[in-house]
Amino acid sequence: MRITPFRILFLSGFLVTLAPTGALANGEAHQLAGSDGVRADTHAPIGVMADHMHEAGEWMLSYRFMRMEMEGNRQGHNRISPEEIVTSESNPHDALDELRVVPTEMTMDMHMLGLMYGVSDDVTLMFMLPYLENRMEHITFQGGSGTDQLGTFTTRSSGFGDASVTGMFRIFTDDTHHLHWQAGLSLPTGSNTEEDTVLTPMDERVTLRLPYPMQLGSGTFDFNGGISYLATGERLGWGAQYLATLRTGRNAQGYTLGDQHAFSGWLSWRWVPPLSTSLRLEYSHRGNIRGSDPEITAPVQTADPNRQERELLQWHVGVNWAGQGALAGHRLAVEYGRPLLENVSGPQMSVDETATLGYQYSW
Repeated sequence: MRITPFRILFLSGFLVTLAPTGALANGEAHQLAGSDGVRADTHAPIGVMADHMHEAGEWMLSYRFMRMEMEGNRQGHNRISPEEIVTSESNPHDALDELRVVPTEMTMDMHMLGLMYGVSDDVTLMFMLPYLENRMEHITFQGGSGTDQLGTFTTRSSGFGDASVTGMFRIFTDDTHHLHWQAGLSLPTGSNTEEDTVLTPMDERVTLRLPYPMQLGSGTFDFNGGISYLATGERLGWGAQYLATLRTGRNAQGYTLGDQHAFSGWLSWRWVPPLSTSLRLEYSHRGNIRGSDPEITAPVQTADPNRQERELLQWHVGVNWAGQGALAGHRLAVEYGRPLLENVSGPQMSVDETATLGYQYSW
């Protein structure tokens, strides 16, 4: 199913219809003095994780469904066709050959389970476990050169990704501003030896180890860290977050994924205490892979460790709803995004759109 603005607007309208406006509530979130209920904008947009903390003894369970859809290919900033790729891009695994397989579409679904616990008013622990479902469509071109299409095929991978454990530590808070830093560890619980059947340029169906974007985990223990700021005025809210994932060592297959850095800044508007909308800008950078897996050698760009670097600037719109009265402690939120600028060490697939739907419950 394609993500479309219509579907996101439908979900947003559904959230609006759920929002009662009158009851006072105790809840998981920081409340402003004089407010008339738990405010939706005391959490960041749902696409931002580790954005808030909890009081001592408080728990929160969360579920997020995140989808990214990619379509077509880019070289640097510019679009590039499959025919251009197979006539101009060399195969890193054979200096005398060109790329002969081109990915055309990819869907990445992530089901993220999260658990947070307030160790004290100044320290919160968070555990995250993702379940991933990847699908990629390809065109195979015939033989060692030329633009004659042989056929198409689809590869899939699914399973648990890398779990993470993170600590969040309060720096400052008052009735308007909240600032904390976070540090954690990503655990290599996701597989990086996924296989599937592919169509080769020699018109054979063989089972191979899938290229790097289709693998589920890093295979290494990685450091996560960053800093988050959130502020809520009378109706206007704002915030920013920087997060980094720093890779360590090489995995058993002989490579290290590239480091990742992401910065988000957002504005939100509270219509009534239970309901807010948001606009967010997000910049992210992912580095190339260091080393390589000797089992990943297909004549496709996704099998090249040096064609993985990406810079991406996206906009996102979102809706947050916070339960009141008998529904206190429950939250629903949705966010939809599209790219503004994209630069890749290509050719690489181009990001088309992203969406996140989330539910949170605290007690």
